[in-house]
Amino acid sequence: MDVTTLRIIATLVSFATFIGIWYWAFSRRNKERFDEAARLPFEQD
Repeated sequence: MDVTTLRIIATLVSFATFIGIWYWAFSRRNKERFDEAARLPFEQD
């Protein structure tokens, strides 16, 4: 294995991780939890 192959593997792993995080952040089952977290700074004690 040379350096170029390792760079390609690192790029593909990074891209797959990005897609996974993007999917998790925009999935419908997390929407309610994220909306609640977004309102936290505006709620009064």
